[in-house]
Order: sequence, then C-alpha cells, then structure tokens
Amino acid sequence: MLEVADLHAYYAKSHVLHGVNLRVDAGEIVCLLGRNGVGRSTTAKAVMGLVTGRGSVRFKGREILGRKAYEIAHCGVGYVPENRDVFAGLTVRQNLMLGVKDPKAFARGETRWSIDDMYRLFPRLKERDGTAAGVLSGGEQQMLTLCRTLMGDPDLIMIDEPTEGLAPKIVELVGQFLQEVSRRGISILLIEQKLAIALDISQRLYLMGHGHIVFEGTPADLKNNEAVRKEWLEV
Repeated sequence: MLEVADLHAYYAKSHVLHGVNLRVDAGEIVCLLGRNGVGRSTTAKAVMGLVTGRGSVRFKGREILGRKAYEIAHCGVGYVPENRDVFAGLTVRQNLMLGVKDPKAFARGETRWSIDDMYRLFPRLKERDGTAAGVLSGGEQQMLTLCRTLMGDPDLIMIDEPTEGLAPKIVELVGQFLQEVSRRGISILLIEQKLAIALDISQRLYLMGHGHIVFEGTPADLKNNEAVRKEWLEV
C-alpha cells in the first residue's frame, strides 16, 4: 500500500530525515515510534506533500513524492495531524461532511463510511451533532478529526499522536476505533510515543532516532529487546 525508500526531508536548510525506509501493507496497522523531535511527524508530512522531500514514496505502486497535498489526498491517503485542526465555528456534522471527497457517491451510499457509521463508533459525537466543534473537549475533537478524515474514504490513513493528552478511557476507545478501521481493510500508519498502545494494536512497528529508522520488527520483537527500548525510547 505504502512504500517509502531513502526519504530525506528538509525545513529550509535543516536536514531532518536521513534516508527513511518503511512500508505499510494493505489492511495493516504499522506504528512509527520514537522520542519527540526524531522525525516521526516530519515523515508523515513528507509522505503527504507538506514538506520538501527527496527519495521515493510509492502509494499503491504509484510515485507520489513531489505531488501536491490535495492530489495525494485524492489518491486515497488520509492524514490526521497532531493539532487536530477542527473547523471551530462549524458543527460536528458540518465538519464530517467537509471530509467527503465525492458528494455524489456519498449520496448514493457508494462510499465506505457514512455519518451513521461515525456515530455508531463514537456515540458521543452523535450527542454533539449540532454543537460547534470549537467547544468540544480534546477527546471529542480527536474523535471528530479521525472521523472527518475517514469520511473521505481513504485506503491509507496516517495518524499523528491520536492519544496525546487524552484520558485513559478515551485512549482505549481510540485503540478500538483504529482496530475497527483496520478490519475494514484500511491501512494505518500510526505515529505514537506511547509504547503500550503500539504493542497492543500494531502488526509491525518502526522505531526512529535522529531522522532515520533504528529498529524494525513486530511488537514481540521490540518487547523482547530491552537494549533498543532503553537506548531509543526510555528517557
């Protein structure tokens, strides 16, 4: 589904990514772990066309590196940024509808997700249907952003720190939501700092350090490798 090879990325003259290699297969949950500032978010932004990059990013076999972000989105890549970016003055339902890329297909029921699906997965959003997004709690805004991205019917979704600052019960709910998304055949690249959720829901994971991948394997591989965890994850 997604294959990143020798990816370098820059902010102006600052060289942030140094030859990142990773892949996400169809229907797979892959976690990108690491401390703050090692390049995890930059990797997602480079894939999405939001920062300058060189190397190769192939999505469903097609090279997308260098394309505009909206073009990449229309190819079937969804992106949930860390800062959530809800439209504060619009209602929950209006935010969800803004995620729809093909209104005609949506009206005919030909898309993978409906508003009813979102409200079934997150009943709290149904309760807040007519509420302005700007007054939602942090957890509710995170749910809304996840659901709005899915309304665009992506084949791959990249999610940056979805559990940051959330209460444990909401973290558990987000984990269940991501597993449901995966069961529907959508690939997920999850950018996380919390080891527990990565070990719990991902099939494979990558660990970043200083702009490159320092470890690749299964959750069991990382769980059994104390030296790697101590060097690259523990503070």
